[in-house]
Amino acid sequence: MSAFSLLGSRRFGPFFATQFLGAFNDNLFKNALIVLLTFRAAQWTTLDAGILANLAGGIFILPFFLFSATAGQLADKFDKAMLARAVKLLEMAIMAVAGAGFYLHHLPLLFGALFLLGLHSTLFGPVKYALLPQHLASSELVGGNALVEAGTFVAILIGTLAGGLLAAASFAPAWIALAGFAVAAIGYASSRAIPPAPAPAPALRLNANPFTETWRNIAFARSERSVFLAIIGISWFWLYGALFLAQFPGLAKNILGGDEGAVTLLLATFTVGIGAGSLLCERLSGKRLEIGLVPFGALGLTLFGLDLALAAPASLPTAAPLAVGALLAQPGTWRLLGDLLALGICGGLFIVPLYVVMQVDSEVAHRARIIAANNIFNALFMVGGALGAAALLAAGVSVPGLFAIGAAGNALAALWLFLRAPDYPRRALALLRRR
Repeated sequence: MSAFSLLGSRRFGPFFATQFLGAFNDNLFKNALIVLLTFRAAQWTTLDAGILANLAGGIFILPFFLFSATAGQLADKFDKAMLARAVKLLEMAIMAVAGAGFYLHHLPLLFGALFLLGLHSTLFGPVKYALLPQHLASSELVGGNALVEAGTFVAILIGTLAGGLLAAASFAPAWIALAGFAVAAIGYASSRAIPPAPAPAPALRLNANPFTETWRNIAFARSERSVFLAIIGISWFWLYGALFLAQFPGLAKNILGGDEGAVTLLLATFTVGIGAGSLLCERLSGKRLEIGLVPFGALGLTLFGLDLALAAPASLPTAAPLAVGALLAQPGTWRLLGDLLALGICGGLFIVPLYVVMQVDSEVAHRARIIAANNIFNALFMVGGALGAAALLAAGVSVPGLFAIGAAGNALAALWLFLRAPDYPRRALALLRRR
């Protein structure tokens, strides 16, 4: 059976729908709000639209730093299916708050809703990855994680597109609020079908101090070397991926000379690659954990990142923005798209085995708290990467130059990881000899 057969199972299908709809809704609301603020900021506030857009991104990610430790404790102490339903109810309430903010044109209320959506994602993260080992057999974990990663990126893509379309529609605020609430309600309905996932540590005493609990979670993660190295690898991937994704608008407009559709084309190509690479893991690994795929993914991320840097200047902007059809006829475009597709495929090969390592090597009683530590590291790496990229761009580095620096950084990060975890390259060599 393929991974797709899991979608028809009650052990996985309702959970997959719940997490997919949550990721979709987060990105629908976030992108719709950013687009509205970009083009209609004068109707809402005197603040600069660019400042507001960056503020929105910071507000959304802030709860990951503040509440991940608490989220991990809750997921270890309580039934995860029950927590999933509670988080979906919270999401419905958040979208009601957002609707009020749109109706009243009240920016603080909308930013409050965005913060709460970040909290919603923070609370669901440990549930999302700690639940899989409870409901899936060991032979299903690779396929289950592959579907989750592929589904997450597809949900991000569709949610981002839907948010932009709704923001451009007549009566946009009403449509955004209605769509967000409807998606949250459907997500709650699907969460009710998730089977029980009993707590591994029901006697756990909750620590209300997020700072001391964060250090404790990190200590849990560091206690198992394979888990901590997997977390560093996962966090690096999110930094690397976010670095490339953030440059798509500038790449599409200033280098390719494309219109808004070009940004969608780049994002869709990368998303398809991530999905294909994630699902390819199950086939290449024989439905078991195969860490030997990680070095191949890392190598591809470096090589195709470098080639993207070389391919990017091949197509130069014209006087008028090019539609997607005209852009595809330009020399160099297909090479660039091929690089993005290959980057996504290699990203899937890299990240899926690392998620499975984190799940299976974590102590069961601490698993959700270790996943919470992973989420904190992910957020730290992405924020650090964004600040570094902004500094390089401000210093005059071009977008292709930024891609080249990122690819070189990936080579160094992979070298660091594999020197500390030599089993990864050893398994990769064994795979080559076997094939």
